[in-house]
Amino acid sequence: MTIITHATTPFDGQKPGTSGLRKKVRVFAQPGYAENFIQAVFDVVERAPGTTLVIGGDGRFHNRVVIASAIRMAAANGYARVLVGQGGILSTPAASHVIRKYGASGGLILSASHNPAGPDEDFGIKYNIANGGPAPEGVTDAIFARTRTIDRWLEEDAGAIDLDHIGTYRIGAMDVQVIDPVADYADLMESLFDFPAIRAAVDGGLRMIFDAMSAVTGPYGTEILERRLGFPAGTVRNGTPLEDFGGHHPDPNLVHAHELYEAMMAADAPDFGAASDGDGDRNLIIGRGRFITPSDSLAMLAANAHLAPAYAGGLKGIARSMPTSAAADRVAAALGIPSFETPTGWKFFGNLLDAGMVTICGEESAGTGSDHVREKDGLWAVLLWLNILAVRGISVDALAREHWARFGRNYYARHDYEAVDSAAANALIAELTAALPGLAGRSFGPLTVAVADSFTYEDPVDGSVSANQGLRILFEGGSRVVFRLSGTGTEGATLRVYLERYEPADGAIDAETPAMLADLIAAAETLAGISRHTGRTRPDVVT
Repeated sequence: MTIITHATTPFDGQKPGTSGLRKKVRVFAQPGYAENFIQAVFDVVERAPGTTLVIGGDGRFHNRVVIASAIRMAAANGYARVLVGQGGILSTPAASHVIRKYGASGGLILSASHNPAGPDEDFGIKYNIANGGPAPEGVTDAIFARTRTIDRWLEEDAGAIDLDHIGTYRIGAMDVQVIDPVADYADLMESLFDFPAIRAAVDGGLRMIFDAMSAVTGPYGTEILERRLGFPAGTVRNGTPLEDFGGHHPDPNLVHAHELYEAMMAADAPDFGAASDGDGDRNLIIGRGRFITPSDSLAMLAANAHLAPAYAGGLKGIARSMPTSAAADRVAAALGIPSFETPTGWKFFGNLLDAGMVTICGEESAGTGSDHVREKDGLWAVLLWLNILAVRGISVDALAREHWARFGRNYYARHDYEAVDSAAANALIAELTAALPGLAGRSFGPLTVAVADSFTYEDPVDGSVSANQGLRILFEGGSRVVFRLSGTGTEGATLRVYLERYEPADGAIDAETPAMLADLIAAAETLAGISRHTGRTRPDVVT
């Protein structure tokens, strides 16, 4: 075999966001575009000689093309072994586990997560480091710097790459090992949870729906839920991963998983409903007649995690992203364990997990997980919910009511304004940032501002500082509004407005969320001039 050196020039805009580099397929399909980025990764990441690289993705359009190129490039860049999921498939949490289990130096995950797929839709590449988690900012900054100066990329002169047959073959001096994408992950889940208790509950009549949204978790759900836990065939819906996700927008929220919501609100609904997203790291939890917000799900899972074998000894701590509601903080206080507030992005949990300071983490964007991997994990959350329900013999609705009666309720919603003109979105944030110093003490309807700031995080492990992580308006009494521009879209900007109102346990803990947040919604509009800046009179998505 022969290593080929391809001369190249930089492409603009290859800066990884919170979850890697995401662009439209047509951008990634430009000759050399993906190769430039992958070569930049290989040029800067730390790895010992003879190391292993993990490669996999969510099965979206263009995955196979880029995976084949990445394998040839890994061979040319000195890797000794590549582990790749059969068919190019590896969910994001499964990839994290494979990296950790087999001692790989890192992995390439090809996904745009919950974004749509297809020839005219989105694609992405993310690099995860040896702990299985997303590359920290120091690494992504170095990758970006390299993309701006890159002048060549390398590949092994090899023929077609066979991703469809499990086994090992050689490319140059490198072994390519095609592995079962599901088995290692399913075994891990079985080691964490009380599968006999869940099977007994299934035998006793527990019913559920799991919507894989024609994305990566279909094979995982089928193996674990139907084969290992005994739920009947058909429990997993939309279970075959498709290159365009069957036209679904694979974001597990009440807009894009509306069919699941309708099924769970029906009179004959099963006991439990769940969904996951494009790459398997997010989750949606709905009981019969009861939707559980991601923020509440984190808190409820933390309060009951001791019922699962892996967490029977208790939790070391709980971490949440800053925009996520403070419901989990109240659980941590009751358990006498620390809680941490980090910027958005799972990579910020990595240091806390590696240092043994926290066990469970979560984000309001439907991501929860624990120290079993270094990514959020949709099926993990579903299985912990099943474990809790099976052991306690309780419904989702009853568990939620009991939780709020003990801890109080953080009414919460996120309003997304998608594909907003970037200049307009930046102007909104700039104007609000300039106004922050003068907001304390001002009233907006019945709400009075206590503190207004731009969130800065100092990592308690390594002391690194991350500034400008979102604008916070904190009101007297525990309510707040947070404004943030998201880094997960591929066109324009996504303005996210997070609304939270705390109601104590002796207050109105079973009211309608929109009514409880009405004053905050009005205050957010007055504070930021959303309609004036964006031309939008309502959000595109409410979660």
